[in-house]
Amino acid sequence: MIPSSAPPRLILASSSAYRRELLARLQLPFEAISPDIDETPQAGEAPQDTALRLAREKAAFVAARFPGALVIGSDQVATLDGLQIGKPGNHARALEQLQLMRGRRVVFHTALCLWDSRALEPAAAAQIENVQVFVDFRDLPDAELDAYLRIEQPYDCAGSAKNEGLGIALLARIESTDPTALTGLPLIALSSMLRRAGVPMFGL
Repeated sequence: MIPSSAPPRLILASSSAYRRELLARLQLPFEAISPDIDETPQAGEAPQDTALRLAREKAAFVAARFPGALVIGSDQVATLDGLQIGKPGNHARALEQLQLMRGRRVVFHTALCLWDSRALEPAAAAQIENVQVFVDFRDLPDAELDAYLRIEQPYDCAGSAKNEGLGIALLARIESTDPTALTGLPLIALSSMLRRAGVPMFGL
């Protein structure tokens, strides 16, 4: 890393309002820029590998355009029985997802990449980690699932439930080492990465 007296520019490579809200908790100045990448899973790619690859590609895409910046990339893939569960996009698909997941355990892979474009060696630029969250869904009737979706309309969320909102009532249990990972940005892991990159916390 190239020494510098000034804090590096911090960029969140995301258009997600959820990730912006989470990153704002650290009270560090940052900007959000949407990365223009293809998020389609590759043939035969394991779900966690998809999440890790996309987190890295998002960060690298933005970092290439902003030399000297620290860029945060993140991606989340939900899985049931090893199969990916994406963003539903509409009510009908969201209801199908919730019906499939009720009474079951779903694994959310939230991948995080911090790309330090100050690194002298490209191979050393990226810190990357996959944080798993295990979520048990309640076995609820169709009427409750449908009513929830009409209230919160979580059609842009993998797994069709906003755990930070009313969707928490659909869940029976959450297990993770990083509680914000389920919402889309693992702040415990990110704080560690930022410290290793020399970013001062608490204004110090």
